[in-house]
Amino acid sequence: MSAKHPIIAVTGSSGAGTSTTGQAVRHIFRNLGINASFIEGDSFHRFSRPEMDLAIRRAQEQGRHISYFGPEANDFERLEKLFADYSQSGTGELRRYLHSFDDAVPYHQMPGTFTPWEPLSAETDLLFYEGLHGGVQGENYDVARHVDLLIGMVPIVNLEWIQKLLRDTSERGHSREAVTTSIVRSMDDYIHHIVPQFSRTHINFQRVPTVDTSNPFSAKDIPSLDESFVVIRFRGMRNVDFPYYLQMIDGAFMSRINTMVVPGGKMGLAMELILTPLIAELIERRQKGSGD
Repeated sequence: MSAKHPIIAVTGSSGAGTSTTGQAVRHIFRNLGINASFIEGDSFHRFSRPEMDLAIRRAQEQGRHISYFGPEANDFERLEKLFADYSQSGTGELRRYLHSFDDAVPYHQMPGTFTPWEPLSAETDLLFYEGLHGGVQGENYDVARHVDLLIGMVPIVNLEWIQKLLRDTSERGHSREAVTTSIVRSMDDYIHHIVPQFSRTHINFQRVPTVDTSNPFSAKDIPSLDESFVVIRFRGMRNVDFPYYLQMIDGAFMSRINTMVVPGGKMGLAMELILTPLIAELIERRQKGSGD
């Protein structure tokens, strides 16, 4: 952690809604005039898409599983190095993983490949990460320890699977069978490398649908925000102004001393109300640390 070079990370598994949170945070950045370095977790995959397909086949032949959730397919040490370098000096290197043809065309590359590593923009106010592993820890790496504000996006697992199934089939062209196989193959890594992160987050936003999601593999659509509640859990945070949030968010209530529940349609409002003062505080600390 660093007062002068703060890091915010949004972490959650594929299809969990980290991109939605990222949009809300970007809106806050614009309102506060913050110049941020944006990091996508996919850029720390070890393999291009063809290389990953080959690694999966080889692992299956050996009776093993490999997934994007675990350390075999990701360079956690390099991710931690970026966070450490940025927190110390505001420097580091980034690249992009090119998911689609639209992403790849400007770089004259194929989808599923990486852009070259390049230096971060100089003189940014903070680093913002969104992806799978913003709070990951292991024997040789501890990404979470460098993060000043760690935000978890963690819908209940059936909703997460529905979002992944429909996103990967409609937007990425995968078959339903392939996505289902991927979910099964990834389960061990999900349990050991994704789930533990949510005990390290400062704030979790967990979306819980109010419609039947008993069989996510037969779902035809994703439950809307208005068909959901959002459970917001705070960990180790003092001076949380719950009375103000309850007053400002219609339909909100407390379920535990550190947990607030809001209607799903109010999630964006809740995020902005909760995160804006926390991000503003990080910037104020940075300015004091820089002597501005």
